[in-house]
Amino acid sequence: MKLAEALILRADCQKRIEQLRQRLIRSAKVQEGEQPPENPQALIAELEATLNELADLIKRINKTNSLTNLSDEMTISDALAQRDTLLLKRSIYDSLVNAAALTANRYSQAEIKSFSTVNIAELQTQMDQLSRRIRELDTRIQSANWNIDLMN
Repeated sequence: MKLAEALILRADCQKRIEQLRQRLIRSAKVQEGEQPPENPQALIAELEATLNELADLIKRINKTNSLTNLSDEMTISDALAQRDTLLLKRSIYDSLVNAAALTANRYSQAEIKSFSTVNIAELQTQMDQLSRRIRELDTRIQSANWNIDLMN
């Protein structure tokens, strides 16, 4: 199985676990004389099996990411960490640009005038560069995911 397939299966397990949670909650309590919509014990057994499957997939994905080189200088885990921090940085810069770009309408000279404390154009340029780096790194990661076999 390829790493990308395992990632898809992991997402499916996570969705199934959330669905099982909701089904268990609906079946947790009934009025006297009524039956639950589903057997809670059967749902718990299915939940346990799905959680075990998820744990196995996560372990194998993490092992594969940690031991597989994306390039000479970094593993897939390193690339994922770099991508996550680039995404966070870009998000923070985006919030900063949005906050700095807000303009308040002044209706009289008595109202307080506000000024941006950052160079919005420069930040926007940095955000564009970050976006490009994120896209390039993500493309490399996705390509590797479809070419690398999942480890045991």
